[in-house]
Amino acid sequence: MAEDFGQIQTIPHDRETESLKLSFWPGSVPLQQRWRNNGLSADFLGDYVTTFFPLDENDPATKRRQDEIRGAVSFVANELLENAMKFHDESLPEPITVELYLQRQQIVIQESNAANAARADEFRTFVRRLRESDPTELYISQIEENAMSDTTAGLGYLTMINDYQAELAWRFETVADAGFRVTTQVTIKI
Repeated sequence: MAEDFGQIQTIPHDRETESLKLSFWPGSVPLQQRWRNNGLSADFLGDYVTTFFPLDENDPATKRRQDEIRGAVSFVANELLENAMKFHDESLPEPITVELYLQRQQIVIQESNAANAARADEFRTFVRRLRESDPTELYISQIEENAMSDTTAGLGYLTMINDYQAELAWRFETVADAGFRVTTQVTIKI
């Protein structure tokens, strides 16, 4: 059974869609080492996607466009990976996956990880709050909350929405052992 928040797109695997998929099994490497790998993986995705936006030495706008796209993809991928590594339930038989889809009008980055029922419920509550709130107001409120509690919960998602005009959607699917496969899909129009 699946519960969606927002519009989860089914991405076609056709000649109009470039795609790349990475999978990770947390626990095989210490979390500290994973943090470094997150940045490398996110930067790789950002660099990878820019190869589809050729640089024209005679047009400086192409360099800016490449930089903007690289920055957006790297930021989104890094945030998704960091959240996945922090909240993944290693006891469930599910890897963390990050998928990048490039189409003519959009880039879709999708991350999935396993969560136990309690974590999934906490995250569902946050997702509902995010979807029901004004993103700019919630961003300011979250910064104030985080200053008092010494956390950064939710700021990455809000930055995606506010800075990159990203569309976010989530899917919660039941998996074995009373856990959930949580998928976050981020769409950036290009």
